[in-house]
Amino acid sequence: MALHTGSCHCGKVAFEVETDLQQIIECNCSICRKKGYLLTFVPRDALTVRGEENLSSYTFNTHTIRHRFCATCGTATFGEGKQPTGGAMAAINVRCLDAVVLSELKPIPFNGRDKG
Repeated sequence: MALHTGSCHCGKVAFEVETDLQQIIECNCSICRKKGYLLTFVPRDALTVRGEENLSSYTFNTHTIRHRFCATCGTATFGEGKQPTGGAMAAINVRCLDAVVLSELKPIPFNGRDKG
């Protein structure tokens, strides 16, 4: 596990997350595909957010995931929902992490388009 920093484009929302980046998901559901998300999933308490008052939320379909984004610049930083076990989780948009070389990642395709 490593501590990673990240932020939105304008910097009003910044965060730290503890994750190993071993499993990066590239989902093809409607929102992930259109926004180009690369996701890593962590327990919600592994994520610390500064500037949370600058976040807006969007939900759709089953309304079980709150897609969080900066109200100023629109950058989609992470989502919040529940793990299958019921615990709080966060889906971090890896593209928002500082110092991550995206070309070194090997995303795992996930067929979210046909899951609901």
